[in-house]
Amino acid sequence: MIRNKNLYFFLILILISSCTSIPKNTSDGCSIFSERYLWYKHAKKSEQKWGTPIYLQLAIIKMESDFDWLAKPPRQKLFKVIPYKRPSSSFGYSQAVKGTWKQYKEETGNKYATRTRFKDSVDFIGWYTNKTEKILKISKKDAFRQYIAYHEGWGNYKNYKSKQKIILLAKKVENQSNKYKTQLNNCKNSLTTRKYIIF
Repeated sequence: MIRNKNLYFFLILILISSCTSIPKNTSDGCSIFSERYLWYKHAKKSEQKWGTPIYLQLAIIKMESDFDWLAKPPRQKLFKVIPYKRPSSSFGYSQAVKGTWKQYKEETGNKYATRTRFKDSVDFIGWYTNKTEKILKISKKDAFRQYIAYHEGWGNYKNYKSKQKIILLAKKVENQSNKYKTQLNNCKNSLTTRKYIIF
């Protein structure tokens, strides 16, 4: 009985680790979805719901967490050596902060959403970029400005031109977004015709 119980927990552990491990090549959209076909289904659903292209969803996650479901900002250090608090409450695939995540759950009714779930993370990105389009009139195809609004927040967006670091990060997201777009165009037929799921 105990042996069967241990085997049961072992199988659950294997299943969880296979669903949450980081894809081998996070710079290639086709490779990501080849490993995680269910992720493609979730990203596609977010695109259909919010109008946010899959390639932008991936580019934001790539920059924010590099697809690490447990990603957090590094701790600050006192006297350059003593670990201190983290600079923000950012967490998970999307690196959403607690306050914005709470707003997302309240506005969408997705009360059981968690920042460590890819499905909820891409839906959050869709929701956020959709609000950015409404509030700041930034197209969801404009990866550069969408990322700035994502990183800085809607209220602080207008000040981005004085922040060279943010501009450089946004350019990286724009470049990665374009790469994902090209890659996904090359494998879209296989993605849309597959009937099975790979975790």
